[in-house]
Amino acid sequence: MIDPFSEGEFFFKDEQEDAKCKIICISHDTHLEEVFELARINDAVIVAVEQIAKIALTNGLKSEEMNIGGWIRIRNWKIKMVEAVHSSGTGHSVGFILEDMDSNTKIYHSGNTGLFGDMKLIGEEDIDIAMLPIGDRYTMGIKDALRAVDFIKPKVVVPMHYNTFPAIGADPEGFAKMCHAKVEIFNIGEIKNYSVGKKSFVPFTGKDNLA
Repeated sequence: MIDPFSEGEFFFKDEQEDAKCKIICISHDTHLEEVFELARINDAVIVAVEQIAKIALTNGLKSEEMNIGGWIRIRNWKIKMVEAVHSSGTGHSVGFILEDMDSNTKIYHSGNTGLFGDMKLIGEEDIDIAMLPIGDRYTMGIKDALRAVDFIKPKVVVPMHYNTFPAIGADPEGFAKMCHAKVEIFNIGEIKNYSVGKKSFVPFTGKDNLA
């Protein structure tokens, strides 16, 4: 899971014990208490910038600390930490490139971020799936997200960080119509399995666990 977020209608709000995961990647320090509780329930490893990982460790949780530019491997996933442009009270905000080693599928989760030019370098990583915010105000809006797609050139885009509350209202269907890549839009709590080209199926679950 990446940045699990349980306010509003998030799918495990009332059933956290049924939310199964073994790895939780944290892009910045919002909602740490609920992330830590989820990690505790699942005996999951938290992957985060070193300052957050150390807090997790002092709370008795498993953690893997890293920093921007580095790769680690956990189970069948390779994880690279990359830049994000966003505030964080603890450490630095980051994004992740995650490679599923079973299918060689590369996923870019931008975290909460504005547009930045080095997304072009991320595009050189041969990204299959990009998860990008479109909600504006606190992150990129639709216009900049479309520019990010042009920088990254993914095969599939998953819009995120929108419509959780009125200030970040956005139209994902409108984004999809203007986007140069295939767009997958999720309802809250929805789970999909699909392939990218000839690669194996990769599961994703509704947008608010990616907020």
